[in-house]
Amino acid sequence: MTRSTGKSADAIRVVLSFVFRHWRNQPGRMATVVAGLLGATVADLFMPLFSGHLVDAVTAGASDPDARRAAFTAFGAIVALGLLAMVLRLVGLQAIVPFTLNMMSDVARDAFARVQRFSTDWHANSFAGSTVRKITRGMWAFDLLNDTLLMALAPSLLVLVGSMILLGLHWPLLGAVIALGTVAYVTMTVLFSTRYVAPAARISNVWDTRVGGTLADALTCNAVVKAFGAETREDTRLARAVARWRSRTSRTWFRYNYTSTAQLTILLIIRAAVVGSALWLWLDGQASAGDVTYVLTSYFIIHGYLRDIGMHINNMQRSINDMEELVAIHDAPIGIVDAAGAQPIRVHGGRIVFEDVTFLYGGHATPLYDRLAVQIDAGERVGLVGRSGSGKTTFVKLLQRLHDVTAGRILIDGQDISLATQQSLRSQIAIVQQEPILFHRSLAENIAYARPDASLAEVEQAARLANAHDFIMRMPGGYGTLVGERGVKLSGGERQRVALARAFLADAPILILDEATSSLDSESEMLIQQAMERLMKGRTAIVIAHRLSTVRSLDRILVFDRGDIVEQGTHATLAARPNGLYRGLFERQAMESGRLSAAE
Repeated sequence: MTRSTGKSADAIRVVLSFVFRHWRNQPGRMATVVAGLLGATVADLFMPLFSGHLVDAVTAGASDPDARRAAFTAFGAIVALGLLAMVLRLVGLQAIVPFTLNMMSDVARDAFARVQRFSTDWHANSFAGSTVRKITRGMWAFDLLNDTLLMALAPSLLVLVGSMILLGLHWPLLGAVIALGTVAYVTMTVLFSTRYVAPAARISNVWDTRVGGTLADALTCNAVVKAFGAETREDTRLARAVARWRSRTSRTWFRYNYTSTAQLTILLIIRAAVVGSALWLWLDGQASAGDVTYVLTSYFIIHGYLRDIGMHINNMQRSINDMEELVAIHDAPIGIVDAAGAQPIRVHGGRIVFEDVTFLYGGHATPLYDRLAVQIDAGERVGLVGRSGSGKTTFVKLLQRLHDVTAGRILIDGQDISLATQQSLRSQIAIVQQEPILFHRSLAENIAYARPDASLAEVEQAARLANAHDFIMRMPGGYGTLVGERGVKLSGGERQRVALARAFLADAPILILDEATSSLDSESEMLIQQAMERLMKGRTAIVIAHRLSTVRSLDRILVFDRGDIVEQGTHATLAARPNGLYRGLFERQAMESGRLSAAE
């Protein structure tokens, strides 16, 4: 077995198992769908039998009372079977609509919920556009797969097996011909689909996902594209991705064409064999005109179902290919999970203790932290300083439990954060990021994200504390103004103040500030510094400092170097230490600042 064949077999098993699990969630609707659609198929199955009786009655002549009675009986049976099939099919179709829509809704919600809970590393390594494409493509593939299995393949197989049995009971030769032809046709279709079409379809889906990712990447960073006049460059980048997608997709579609031609060839052979066998039985006196009609009518139904069954198997394989990535999302482990029996954390003062913490990033041989021990008292304002990659950001990520420690413990007010629910932990920590991310929603909604039940008056008060109220009131829609994707309609300083307002409204006992004043004009910096001072009062505050001027007034500064805290103390103490790392960093920044001032 080739590797691609093995992948196809595994994909079919995994995807169908996923689908059947969702079928079991709606047993009542599932039973109604099956009973309605298969019952309608059984009614269709007996239609050729009464068609044959009708032809025999008509052939006997209208003067024969028995023939007339048989003709009207056959006619009534045909009409009754048609009505029964119509009613049963309608029952099945009415049930399959909510049945399928419920499952599509469930898989989309479940996939979104899982993606939301995947690790920050997973999100950092994934295109948002590609992830959206995987979910939406898989969701719609669920619809196609349900229709294919329940409305097409199951009825088709029932007709084929039933026709073989009914014809075989009268004429074993015909039953054998149809059985052999059906087995050959289905076997060939399955082999072509799984070994010839599926590998190509899988590759074309990969490139379909990449096209979505390329589009989303360029559109999300459109401001950068415009800043560098790179529209043509991005056009070329997309064109390359589309060209690869087109090449892979055309190969898949051509393979579908070749498979269809092979299917039609086998159908032609089966048709010749069945019609030839019926003629031979008629010539040999083993079949009447009505019998021949019965055989031919049955064959035309079988032919239609066989022709369609090839398309249905191809559709099934296509939908399985389209669902693979969605199922992979559902099967992927969530990065951080709550411990069994996890309880909400209760934070009163906000005392933080890193107790012999060792942390190793996945794929790294050397731990970043090796038995790191540090204590931050309740209400203490602490700055984290150090070169890039020294461990400052990792410190707050571990505190938020965006990663789990490799060894040791992190305690807040004496409680191990690994034993607390993540939602309760993060609700006790307000964070203002260096590059605040806003939703494409109103200013009021963005501020109230910290507390969705907050009143407009509370939102406005938080904005005043963050020095954001005045600029918000100058906006066309005030607090109802939409800010654009990721807040692109606002300046950097305005985004920072909205993020600070969000933190004010959260009113969490622990505060993390990731250098909220870098790269801002002097007026915005002053307003934000004022807001930050107000925000830190009465809270345990951790400030990740990129510009050391922002940490002068803090209670304590922790100086990181390669995962170790090599110095700690107040600004005055550290700045006075000869040959100290903090003093070197501070003097270098002061010199750079002086050169910039002189240049201005």
